[in-house]
Amino acid sequence: MVVTVRSFAKINLGLGIGALRADGFHELRTVYQTIALHDVIRVSVGRGSGIEIRCEDSRVPKDESNTCYRIVERAMVALKARGRVVVEIEKRLPVQGGLGGASGNAVAALLALERALKKELSGPERLRIAAEVGSDLPLFLVGGTVLGVGRGEEVYPLPDLAAISCVVATPEIGVSTPKAFADWDLLVAGEPQGLKPGSSAWTGGDARRSIDQWVKLTLDASSDRMNEFGRVLSAWLGGLSQSKLRQDELKTGRASSGVPVSKGRGRAETLLLDLVRTGIENDFEQVVFPKYPELREVKSVLVRAGAVYASLSGSGSATYGLFVARMAAEKAAARLRKNGVPATATTTLTRPQYWKKIFD
Repeated sequence: MVVTVRSFAKINLGLGIGALRADGFHELRTVYQTIALHDVIRVSVGRGSGIEIRCEDSRVPKDESNTCYRIVERAMVALKARGRVVVEIEKRLPVQGGLGGASGNAVAALLALERALKKELSGPERLRIAAEVGSDLPLFLVGGTVLGVGRGEEVYPLPDLAAISCVVATPEIGVSTPKAFADWDLLVAGEPQGLKPGSSAWTGGDARRSIDQWVKLTLDASSDRMNEFGRVLSAWLGGLSQSKLRQDELKTGRASSGVPVSKGRGRAETLLLDLVRTGIENDFEQVVFPKYPELREVKSVLVRAGAVYASLSGSGSATYGLFVARMAAEKAAARLRKNGVPATATTTLTRPQYWKKIFD
């Protein structure tokens, strides 16, 4: 039996980059949001042994490095199952575009594998295996609006935001995430010359002191940004807990976080607009846009077309805009395509929609 499931994409509503951790990852703060764009995953289990990955896209690895392969391998052991597993990936999302395509594929493969075997892992076991395979995987075991901390793998469901129109532009530009992180480290530290032999700050025997000072500056600056991101999100979440918040907003014209709100809008929509108007940003834009100004222009086109919020997703190159009106989103997507930039008008997915549509 072949089990077919949808593998949805995600965008990042803000992304704060913290200090480099002992495990080689950076501390992160982000709000993930699942969207309706998706790949299709088909899984079957037959006689024999081993794992086979099939995909017509040559950029998708077919060996042990594939996230679907890695999660299936772990799941088969955890489920004490046997058989030959075939995973077919029908790619519709860009490869390495910042939309979590490979991560979503892996989680979809896991869910399809469970159905094919008629066995299920516990929720904690699913999350553990997913986090072992990659930082973005656990969010796809939650869906909807999700807080990501740690290296992004520690996830918490947030109050679900109502579905809103979204335009996703996918320029054919390859952005290296490791390089973007390295560039961010240099930016935060003020591009320290202390690490460059021959510079005035590189003082031979004092080199260790120069490095220590650079690391301290980086840690301090990163900690400040993490704290600020936390304060902004806490203010937003705190506002949700007030029983008469909407009435107060309409009276004052401002949300509890101090963000202006529009009268006449439904509370569900105001939740999202309140969040994005807090000023949350994707830190990667500060290092990616200078190197790829065409991505900055895509964001500008979305804003000029009426997006209430526009941003890189992850480290890019996918760039998205959120629109209150579907027609405005479709016009913005058409404008980008006319300029030679692949773009699609879609929608965000609430948690119930996400779980219904995966298997529907």
